[in-house]
Amino acid sequence: MNLPEIFHEVWAGSGLAGLWAAVAPWLALDERQLIFVVATPVFVGLALWEYFRIRHDPRLMNAGEAIRNFFLGAGYQTTELLFAGLIAFPVHALAYQYRLFDIELTLATALLLWVLVDLCFYWMHRASHRVRWFWSAHVTHHSSERMNFSTAMRQNATNIFNGGWLFYVPLSLAGFNPVWVGVCYALSLVYQFFIHTTVVKRMHPLVEFLFNTPSHHRVHHARNPGYIDTNYGGVFIIFDRLFGTFTPERDVEAIEYGITRQIHTTSLVRLWTHEYIDMFRDMARPGPLLERLGHLWKPPEWERVQDGSSRRNQPARTFSDQ
Repeated sequence: MNLPEIFHEVWAGSGLAGLWAAVAPWLALDERQLIFVVATPVFVGLALWEYFRIRHDPRLMNAGEAIRNFFLGAGYQTTELLFAGLIAFPVHALAYQYRLFDIELTLATALLLWVLVDLCFYWMHRASHRVRWFWSAHVTHHSSERMNFSTAMRQNATNIFNGGWLFYVPLSLAGFNPVWVGVCYALSLVYQFFIHTTVVKRMHPLVEFLFNTPSHHRVHHARNPGYIDTNYGGVFIIFDRLFGTFTPERDVEAIEYGITRQIHTTSLVRLWTHEYIDMFRDMARPGPLLERLGHLWKPPEWERVQDGSSRRNQPARTFSDQ
């Protein structure tokens, strides 16, 4: 008996083979987590390199906050790993069973999927700023008052429950295999890690025209008037140009990062939940039921007044969001 056969006998006799056979397909659907595992050492290495470049400027780097950002990211990855296979992927798999077309994976369809995933990301990201329910999860990423690689890891552990992944289900329904949708999404997030920095200034004009760059994304994270709720793109910036949400970085003013109702806390749980708490508190105020429920889908800055009518405040990221 050779060594592989010995290993197989030990594995088969362990009693876990049946469990693995049931679990493996769920894990296969979440290939994106494997991509994140492989990319994480690169993320950590770049974050350390950047730290030594800007650690002397407290406006750009705070060691305690950077460490906290990685813990926030770890919480996000944990809930994604535990629950994506139970919540998101069954919906994708069901949509794929009723797919409109059988799309074979080729170079052309792979490139098409890459662009379509970014289009879905654009609308998901835009909704995450303009619909308070989605903003309640996304606000964690924007609540840092600094912009560096660790900010990219500053994510909300409730994301998988928040439902933003529903924006990608049409791709599975169209006929793209959900596994490949997840892979493209993961690679998109890997790309987006690299645009969370102040170290890289503007790039070649053609790159700045087509792609989301550190310059464009610094604008997205700014709370300066005129910058809020712009530059939603993931990999590409062309959708912002097409849909009227693009704003270039201006050299004449310093960027201020953060959210309009800034929260200062070191509690991970508080950073994950504070906007949900505020939203449900607003919903609990007296008034017509439909007006109260409106806090779920209205913009973050929308408020009700005492007579039940509504009014708009400044945009939620007008002076301090990201």
